[in-house]
Amino acid sequence: MRYPDGGGLTAPQRDQREQVRFQAAEMFAQGARPPQVAERLRVSQKSARAWHAQWRAGGTGALRSRGPSGPSSRFRPQWRTELAALLEQGPAAHGWVEDQRWTLARVATVIGRRWHISLSVPQTWRLLRQMGFTAQVPVHRAAERDEQAVATWVEEVWPVVERR
Repeated sequence: MRYPDGGGLTAPQRDQREQVRFQAAEMFAQGARPPQVAERLRVSQKSARAWHAQWRAGGTGALRSRGPSGPSSRFRPQWRTELAALLEQGPAAHGWVEDQRWTLARVATVIGRRWHISLSVPQTWRLLRQMGFTAQVPVHRAAERDEQAVATWVEEVWPVVERR
């Protein structure tokens, strides 16, 4: 099963899915076939057949959740508060004086310098999202914005581009 945000199931969602599997086990014990279970529990027939095979091989215990999939993160949960404090200091405090924007690459660099682990940009984004950080956009328009140039572009250039 794929998830659009690249995440997976949270602990409560895993528990909920486990309860569905346990309901399927009860139905199998009463003689229900996988297509009937799939229809009644509103799951795919492929899942119902897989659960039936697991249930036959190992009983209800075989349908227990195995926890989150994939390897656990090398970034420890107790480090999150320190990372938030480091980010609160701003990029200049960590050597980026040309602008005051945090990029994912910069955050990954700070993590690497402090904890000596290497995170990819997607891993860094996932970590920040879990910590409650969001992508930010400027509140105000740039002072250099030329309204006349923007209007000209919208009226003359955009219709040409849009036709393509």
